[in-house]
Amino acid sequence: MSSKYKVIWASVAEKDLKNIIEYIAEESPQNALKILTKIRQNASGLYTLPERGRIVSELKDQGILLYRELIIAPWRLIYRISGQEIFVLSVIDSRRNVEDVLLKRFIDKE
Repeated sequence: MSSKYKVIWASVAEKDLKNIIEYIAEESPQNALKILTKIRQNASGLYTLPERGRIVSELKDQGILLYRELIIAPWRLIYRISGQEIFVLSVIDSRRNVEDVLLKRFIDKE
């Protein structure tokens, strides 16, 4: 029997998702709903197999191995596993300079 994890969304990740969905909804509310459902379902699926996401390559290059990601094209859902909890930390459009966004969020906070 596999372990179950609890998926917790950080407020900044909720804000990321809200901004994405609101932007898409301006052109297509139906498409925005489909994308919201797709992202939420992918995140919820982490509760049974959190290691399925890869280590974030931009952070790995900096020696930071704590963060994983799911690719839900064109978005990258960044998360961290801590015990039996999975913290969703960001949802980033991969067409942006992802390295700058990640380094600003995860390294500059020190």
